[in-house]
Amino acid sequence: MSAPPFPRSGVFAMKTAQQLIAEAKAAITEVTAREVQDALAHGEALTLIDIREQNEWALGHAAPAQYIGRGVLESQIEAKVPRDARVVLMCASGNRSALAAVTLQQMGYGNVASLAGGFRDWVASGGEVAG
Repeated sequence: MSAPPFPRSGVFAMKTAQQLIAEAKAAITEVTAREVQDALAHGEALTLIDIREQNEWALGHAAPAQYIGRGVLESQIEAKVPRDARVVLMCASGNRSALAAVTLQQMGYGNVASLAGGFRDWVASGGEVAG
């Protein structure tokens, strides 16, 4: 009998995407679109990063956001955002950004949050949209 093609370094319990998202949301800070809009209106230093796919960004995005796609976030964030910055991650609904916030915490970003409700809530709360 041959060995499996990808040996495991440990045994992991299988989880669903929803379980991973729930665990991420329990481990990170979530902020509302209104909280972010108010912070920006008061001139607070805040870096809003949209991690959606490029085609989602092109259809419209929060005007104050910068784009770093989820697929390249880990490799590009350090060159664009210092670890001590206040960072809010945004996706469409708040799930991908919660998972990404966990990753940034693991990378040493100590003040990172996920936008609860994502771009949908940004738009619904009257946030400025560009694109």
